Amino acid sequence: MILCSNPKAQYLAHRVQIDAAIQRVLEGGYYILGTEVKAFESEFAAYAGAQYCVGVGSGTEALHVALRALGLGPGDEVITTAHTAVATVSAIELMGATPVFADIEPDYFTLDPAAVERAVTPATKAIVAVHLYGQPANLDALSDIAKRHGLKLIEDCAQAHGAEWQGKRVGALADIGCFSCYPTKNLGAIGDGGMIVTNSEELATRCKLLREYGWAERYVSHIAGFNSRLDELQAAILRVKLPALDADNQKRRDVAARYDAALGGTGLALPKRRAGSSHVFHLYVVRAKQRGELQERLRQNGVGALIHYPVPVHKQKAYLGRIRGGESLPETERAAAEVLSLPMYPELTPAEVDSVIAAVKTGTGG
Repeated sequence: MILCSNPKAQYLAHRVQIDAAIQRVLEGGYYILGTEVKAFESEFAAYAGAQYCVGVGSGTEALHVALRALGLGPGDEVITTAHTAVATVSAIELMGATPVFADIEPDYFTLDPAAVERAVTPATKAIVAVHLYGQPANLDALSDIAKRHGLKLIEDCAQAHGAEWQGKRVGALADIGCFSCYPTKNLGAIGDGGMIVTNSEELATRCKLLREYGWAERYVSHIAGFNSRLDELQAAILRVKLPALDADNQKRRDVAARYDAALGGTGLALPKRRAGSSHVFHLYVVRAKQRGELQERLRQNGVGALIHYPVPVHKQKAYLGRIRGGESLPETERAAAEVLSLPMYPELTPAEVDSVIAAVKTGTGG
C-alpha cells in the first residue's frame, strides 16, 4: 500500500543523524527546556524570518498559548474556518473565547476575506487564518480587515512550514504564527511538538511564561500559566530535519507537478496555486464528484487516499448548531463532500508516483 503520508520514511531518510541526536540528548542528562530547545528556537526563528520562537507541546497548544498571550478570553469572538483540523477550533474554546465561522474560497480552501468581513461584530477580537494544505491564505486582505477593525491576526501554519506569501515565509507575517510538528507535517517530530513565532518581544515573553506555569524564575509564578513544553528529544530531531525542509518541500512540489501533468484529463479538479504565494503541498488535494467510488478504487489498487476533512467542524456532534456562522457555509460543505488527498511526501519514489497516477486514471476512466 502506498500511504497518503509516511513519517517513517522521513525518519529513515535521516536515520543516522536522528539516532545521533537522540543519543546526544540521552547522554546529556538534561531533558526539559535545555540547550536543544534553545538552539532549535533560534534556528527556526531565523528560518521563519521572525525575531522570536517559543517551543511548546503541540500545534494545538501553540494556538492556545498564542491566543492567551494576545489577551483573549471569555466573551471574545475569534473568526476562523470550519474546513480545518478540529484543533483550530478546540484551541479557541480551550482558552475561553468564542469561535465564529466564515466560509472559504473554493479555489484555495482558505478563509474568504469577504466572508470574514461579514462575520465581524463588536465582540470580534481576532482572526485565525489557516494556511490549509500548504497554501497560504490571502494575508493581504485579511491583514487589511484586521487593521480596519482593530483585530489581532493569527496564522495557523500547522500545514505550511516554509510556504511563502509575497516572498516571505508564513508565520511572522501577522501578530503571531503557530506551527505543529506532528509527525506527518512538512517539519515533523517523532511525537508531538509545536512552535510559536512572533516579532514582538512582549508576546514572546508572555508565551514563555505561559508555557511553564508563569515562571520567570523556577517555582515562582508571575502570571497564571500551565505546562506546554517542547521536550529536548523532539527539538533535537527537529534540528536535524530543519536544514532539509526547503529541499523536502521542493520534492513535494515536484511530485505535485507530476500529478498536475498526468491527471489533467481525468475530470478531477486539481489544486490551484494562489498568485504571489508559494505552496508547499503538505497535502495534494483534488476534488472528485464521485469521491467515495474513487477512494475505494484507489484502495483496491494499493493507494491510500484520505479525506482532509470529511466532516466540517460545524457539522460535528461536539459543535453542531452552537457556533455562529455555521448556518451558512456552502463552499465549506461542498469541499467536505468532494476533497480527496493523494499520497504526498518527499520520499515518494518515481515508481510510486507512477502507480498513484495509474490508479487514479483507472478509477476515473481518464
